[in-house]
Amino acid sequence: MKKGLITSILALTFGGLQAQPQPATPKLVVTLTVDQLRTDYMEAFSSLYGEKGFKRLLREGKVFRQAEFAFNGIDRASAIAAIYTGTTPSMNGIIAENWLDAHTLRPVNCVEDPDFMGNYTDESTSPSRLLASTIADELRIATRNKGLVYAIAPFSDAAILGAGHAGNGAFWLNKNTGKWCSTTYYSEFPWWLSLYNERKSPDFRIKDMVWTPALPFAYYTFLPEWRDEPFKYKPDSERSNKFRRLLTTPFINEEVNLLTEELLNKSTVGQDEVPDLLSLTYYAGNYNRRSVQECATEMQDTYVRLDRSIAALLEIIDHKVGLHNVLFCITSTGYADAEDADPGIYRTPGGEFHLNRCATLLNMFLMATYGEGQYVEVYYDRQIYLNHKLIESKQLNLAEIQEKAAEFLVQFSGVNEVYSAHRLLLGSWSPQIERIRNGFHRKRSGDLTIDVLPGWTVMQENNTDNRVVRKANIPAPLILLGSGIKAETIRIPVSIERIAPTLAGIMRIRAPNASTASPLDF
Repeated sequence: MKKGLITSILALTFGGLQAQPQPATPKLVVTLTVDQLRTDYMEAFSSLYGEKGFKRLLREGKVFRQAEFAFNGIDRASAIAAIYTGTTPSMNGIIAENWLDAHTLRPVNCVEDPDFMGNYTDESTSPSRLLASTIADELRIATRNKGLVYAIAPFSDAAILGAGHAGNGAFWLNKNTGKWCSTTYYSEFPWWLSLYNERKSPDFRIKDMVWTPALPFAYYTFLPEWRDEPFKYKPDSERSNKFRRLLTTPFINEEVNLLTEELLNKSTVGQDEVPDLLSLTYYAGNYNRRSVQECATEMQDTYVRLDRSIAALLEIIDHKVGLHNVLFCITSTGYADAEDADPGIYRTPGGEFHLNRCATLLNMFLMATYGEGQYVEVYYDRQIYLNHKLIESKQLNLAEIQEKAAEFLVQFSGVNEVYSAHRLLLGSWSPQIERIRNGFHRKRSGDLTIDVLPGWTVMQENNTDNRVVRKANIPAPLILLGSGIKAETIRIPVSIERIAPTLAGIMRIRAPNASTASPLDF
């Protein structure tokens, strides 16, 4: 009797386990990263959507409402690098879109590389500054280059970081000419793209582009402090900046779709049993870096048009490959552009923080303490770089100087905390320090990282583009959609680092070499 009962229990247990197979390996994985996409906006404007875009994703996909980045100072480049490598800037090296090169003392772009020329651009770029493998790299390695990898994005950093080191091609829009361009780092600049540039690229259409509300104005809703006026923008009206303006309108997402359709028509992506990867990037930020208060209607209309672009993309992929053969991974870069300073009418606490003044006074303090010399070599983006050669020649202790400098700087108005490189590398652990540490790279970050209080405005020396510090959480979604993926909504926060190992598991390949997070259940 007991033996029969135990046998039945084991049969039920292991039978249940066998009844939950992994999803079939997809022919195509589409990763869609929407720059500055917000879960709260996505949900708040739901009454304006059709049934085939966001609503379909929320209805049929596995939806994580809050995908979290485990480091501070997120921007587009550092976010996309984290998504594809499954690790933080401390390991993958992409600490920002731009940072200061400590050897040349000049800012460098995260994909800048003078060793490679551009196709349809004078930019010299490559993924050489990315220090870890990506999910795209691992797919190429696992399939011995049979798996195809392409990336299409409005911006060079998004395209190149998405294609990785081993991709077939990375394409982005030249902000000066309106042509789709690439880098000679990737051996392939396909014939069809040259033909597309000569006949169908955005520069042929921009003169007819006029951005006005897609829906009747009465459909849009507003908070009391938001400007509630109709808008009309014509990117072509400013000749010198017309394509830069285009990059900050929802029309750029339609252009990404058009090139994606051309790629699928002219290549064999998704047409065999070897999985391929298509990395796409959309834009959902403010128009021309204006504030949300200034552009309330524009922001809502951006989401309306984004909804339509997603619906169109799903239709394109379904027609060319079949949605049952595709896994979609839709996520966000998890940040929002900093806002302009409060004009004073709301009387929120704050002030002005001048990094140049801090650096000057710090150098005077260090001279008074250690003798004559230029101890502060340079400063950039709330970081201060000390003169290591001078410190070494004076036989001074670098860690001691870093700590004394941090103690001096923390006394300035508007400074919340100052983190020295020594403290971040060798100091004690805390949750806040862990986030700072994850965004710090010992060969690319400064000796001192200054944490400015929220509400304070970081002032630039030329008095342009001054931005107020805001530390409020930006809710970012993660949505998986595909055959075998159970539809559900999960409200527990999930780390963005789990995306790469999850996609690797679905494609039956290794996770990127710096990825230590566990894959998501699906």
